Amino acid sequence: VQLQASGGGWVQAGGSLRLSCAASGLSFGVSPMAWFRQTPGKEREFVAAGGIGRAPRYADSVKGRFIISRDNGKNTAFLQMNSLKPEDTADYYCASRRVWITTYHNPKSYDYWGQGTQVTVSS
Repeated sequence: VQLQASGGGWVQAGGSLRLSCAASGLSFGVSPMAWFRQTPGKEREFVAAGGIGRAPRYADSVKGRFIISRDNGKNTAFLQMNSLKPEDTADYYCASRRVWITTYHNPKSYDYWGQGTQVTVSS
């Protein structure tokens, strides 16, 4: 299984970015996808998760600003990030597992990870 995250970059506060996560080697059409983020010296933090037939879940800090979505035909998940704030600055990681789990917010729940893509939001 491989997850390839991309789309990070530098943006001013209030701007938008869209992250992508291209997946291979798993049944993408039924696999839940999630996004986490991490800053130096801190634990990996839940951002968003989506499962087939389930309402997306978001961290309170991004609710109303970020949107998780997927294109099953392209085996790709997305994280649309709007109204970005300096505190959103982090390395962002996509993750997956074979079936949905109630502890979707816990990074230990995921078996597969993409490499990080860096997001920097300047004030």
